[in-house]
Amino acid sequence: MRILLVANSSFKLINFRRSLLQQLQREGHELIAATPRDEYTPEFQKMGVTYVELPMDATGTSVVAELKLLLRIFEITRKHKPDAALGFTIKPNIYGAMSSRLLGVPFIPNITGMGSVFDRDDLFARLIKTLYKTAFRRCPRVFLQNPEDLAYFVRSGLITKQQACLLPGSGVDLTNFQITALPGTGSQRTFTLVARMLKEKGVLEFVEAARALAPNFPDARFVLLGPSGSGKAGGLDEADIKRLTADGVVEYRGPVKDVRPVVADADCVVLPSYYREGTPRSLLEAAAMGRPIITTTMPGCKDVVDEGQNGFLCKPRSGQSVETAMRQFLLMSEAAVNEMGTASRRKAEQTFDERIVINHYTSVLQQAS
Repeated sequence: MRILLVANSSFKLINFRRSLLQQLQREGHELIAATPRDEYTPEFQKMGVTYVELPMDATGTSVVAELKLLLRIFEITRKHKPDAALGFTIKPNIYGAMSSRLLGVPFIPNITGMGSVFDRDDLFARLIKTLYKTAFRRCPRVFLQNPEDLAYFVRSGLITKQQACLLPGSGVDLTNFQITALPGTGSQRTFTLVARMLKEKGVLEFVEAARALAPNFPDARFVLLGPSGSGKAGGLDEADIKRLTADGVVEYRGPVKDVRPVVADADCVVLPSYYREGTPRSLLEAAAMGRPIITTTMPGCKDVVDEGQNGFLCKPRSGQSVETAMRQFLLMSEAAVNEMGTASRRKAEQTFDERIVINHYTSVLQQAS
């Protein structure tokens, strides 16, 4: 089969879907990737994947720009004549599904999170829902990454129950992300938040909790890892981050190409997100590496944590709740902390192995052909 993949960044397709691409290639499929160009784009050529540039403003709302994007995706689909197409994130999903429907191509979208638009009830939110419903009408399957998102899409009539298929997030490569020993002892523990620096990811709550704990736990470290949120709604730019870390309580490591060494240096990975995640990739990677996790009760986030077994759940938008969970972790015995890390790895193996995701894709593509 010739398969078209449409996404809003080369980075995400390469980093989060590499194993899927490799499996599809092993099965003899020809792959075409349509994404915006970034520093990861050359990887497609190395992998033997045909690359088509797709300029895109992932958060833009200009009607003219959106029509141009829709037309561009339609033209790419018509030119390359795929036997099936896969989409990831909102715009590639909606415009890819519309284009594929007009051209008679089976399109399989993956809802990687609902974002903030579904928390609103304004004209824009209603428009997005209408576009989803119209675009997905002929999709053979629609992948969703947590039970709440699946229930919402079915309940709201955006898709049918027969179309819905639940995935364990994007899965995690258990070979690439190996369990490692926790580095700290006693109260000498490192808490690390891995995310783009957005308010919705709970960065401010993390900093608030760290400042509250620091006087009583001077040996604890608090680390932010990830790119700045410049240009994104609710984003924290370099100046914002500098202000947040000026007192020295929290360290900012910035973005890295390989998160594994930083996660290995952490005793606990924290994500106080109140964003409508699918299932956060950073938490899956942390679990695979045997890290205890502190995250919120938000859909997707809470699915990675069994309360008290491999981590703790806290309230969204509550720095105090994050502090309480961190404090509880700092007061745990050495044996309990290590068992929590072991439980995280076990959960990753049982629930979030990326082979589960790949098997779903290959099965649906076989049916579509």
